[in-house]
Amino acid sequence: MPRVKLEEQPTYEFSHTVTVRVTDLNYGNHLGNDSVVGLISEARVNLLHALGLSEFDLGDGQTGIILADLVINFKAEGFLFDVLHIDCHIGDISRKSFRIFYRLTKNTQLVALAETGIITFNYADRQTVSVPDAFLQAWNDYKSS
Repeated sequence: MPRVKLEEQPTYEFSHTVTVRVTDLNYGNHLGNDSVVGLISEARVNLLHALGLSEFDLGDGQTGIILADLVINFKAEGFLFDVLHIDCHIGDISRKSFRIFYRLTKNTQLVALAETGIITFNYADRQTVSVPDAFLQAWNDYKSS
């Protein structure tokens, strides 16, 4: 089976910093793959918060998100007390979805690249909906600030 290979993005507009905790380690005594999922989820929540949005409200009071897919490519190990910088970029915006790209580094070393596919969803109506203009405006304003 061919490996999915992620590439670094030209720009990452948002950065979130975390410290690897003992609960983030696996039996190999390094950063576990399940913990990376949690760390990028935390970065996503903080990115949306920086935009004045949330996973349940992309600015129009009715549109939330659903995670459609997730890919992680590990490049190096992370260890207890490592300070990780999780850089984020929103891209590939289409009518009902967008992608968030993540780069995890410690010092200057690349630890992992990750990517999530996000579908815009109205939880009250239980259906996919268009990406709200308010989200697009918030993202454009953030990028230009």
